[in-house]
Amino acid sequence: MDRNRPKTPSSENTAPPRANPLLRRRVARARNIADLRSAARRRLPRGIFDFMDGGAEDEVTLTANAGAYAGRSLMPKVLVNVSNIDMTSKILGESSAFPFAIGPTGGVGFLWPRGDIALAKVAEAVGIPFTLSTTAAVSIEDLRERSAGRLWLQSYIFRQRAFTEKLIRRAIAAEYEALVITVDLPVGGNRERDFRNDFSVPFRYTARNILDFALHPEWVATTLRNGMPRFGNLVDFVPSENASDAASSVGRNYDSSFDWDDLKGIRDLWPGKLIVKGVVRPDDTERLVSLGADAIVVSNHGGRQLDGAPATLDALAGVKAAAGTTPVFLDGGIRRGSDVFKAIASGADCVMIGRATMYGVASAGEDGVARAVEILSQELKRTMQLCGATRITDIDGGFLADPKSTGG
Repeated sequence: MDRNRPKTPSSENTAPPRANPLLRRRVARARNIADLRSAARRRLPRGIFDFMDGGAEDEVTLTANAGAYAGRSLMPKVLVNVSNIDMTSKILGESSAFPFAIGPTGGVGFLWPRGDIALAKVAEAVGIPFTLSTTAAVSIEDLRERSAGRLWLQSYIFRQRAFTEKLIRRAIAAEYEALVITVDLPVGGNRERDFRNDFSVPFRYTARNILDFALHPEWVATTLRNGMPRFGNLVDFVPSENASDAASSVGRNYDSSFDWDDLKGIRDLWPGKLIVKGVVRPDDTERLVSLGADAIVVSNHGGRQLDGAPATLDALAGVKAAAGTTPVFLDGGIRRGSDVFKAIASGADCVMIGRATMYGVASAGEDGVARAVEILSQELKRTMQLCGATRITDIDGGFLADPKSTGG
C-alpha cells in the first residue's frame, strides 16, 4: 500500500474542529487519564458521558477490569542502566512506537465532531495502529483519504449479511491492514445508565436529555456548529423491520445466529490479517487459531456486555497458553502506563486502548487524544525505568510478584 499518496478529503466530511483555548489548557494540565475523564465529564451531557463511561447492569465486570491491575504487584530490578528506553514493539509483524493500538470505540461522533479522525491522526503521528469502529462518524473511505497510517476496521455482524460483506469489501478496496471481528455482541448488553438517561442509538430527543444538553452549552454549541453525528459506514443501511432488542438499543440489528461456519466464511473472504475480539475462553481460542485467526483479543467489551464475565487480565493466561504462537492482545481497564507494563508482563503481545483515548477526544478533540497517548507513553517509560526493563521484549512474568510470597 502506498501510504505516502496525497490525501484529498472528500466534501462529505470536513476535519474535526479544534478545541477552544480553555479546553486545550485543561487537557494540558491533565496529569493522568483520570484527569481527562474528569474533563470529559465536565464537558459532556450526562447521557453522553454515561454512554462512554458505563457498563452493563451492576458494572461488576467494568470495575473488575481496572481492579485486576491494582491486584498485581511489580518486582523491580535494580542497578540496571535505564538511561535509554526503547518502547517500540512489533504488532502484527510491523513496528509500532508503543506496545498498544487504539481500539474500536463506537459513537465517538457524539463526544467530538468527527472525533474518529482525531483519533486516527494522533495514531498516525505517533506511529501506532488505529481501529475504526463500524459505528464511527466517518466512513471507511473518508478515513483512508485522511490517514496514511495503519488502519484496522472493526466489524459487527449484521442480520443483513450482504451489508456486512459489503463493509468488508470496502475495507479491502481501501487497503485496511486488518479486520477486527467482534464476537461478544450477539445481542446488546443491558446498559442501564443509557435507559436512565434516555440515550439510544439512533438518537432520540426527550425532555430529560434536552435539559441535560442545556446544562452543557459548550458541547451544544460545538455540536450545533458541526451537526449531529451520523454513522458514516451505515448511511445506506436499512434496519430489519423486526430488529428489536429489549436489552439495549446497541445491538438491535446484530445477527445472533452468527457462528463458527460464518466466521470461516469471513476468513475466506478477507485477504489480510484477521483479528477476533471478545474472547476469554481457552477452548474458543484453540478453535480460532485452527480457523486461521492472526490475533486474538482478550476482551469483555469493556464490561459493557455480560456483567459477571472475568476481568480480561485474569483471563489472559488461559488464552495465551491456548493460542500458541498466535499473538494475543488485551483490552479493558487500562488507565495507566503501569497497566500496559503489567499486561505485557502477564503475556499480552500488545494492548488495545479504548476509554483512555475516548476520554481524551471527549475532553478536547485531537489535543485530548494526543495528551492521553502522551500520558500513557510517559508512564510506561517511567515504569520500565523503575522496573529495570530497557526494551519491551525485556518485560516478562519475572517482573510480577508472586501473590503468595507477598501476602496477597
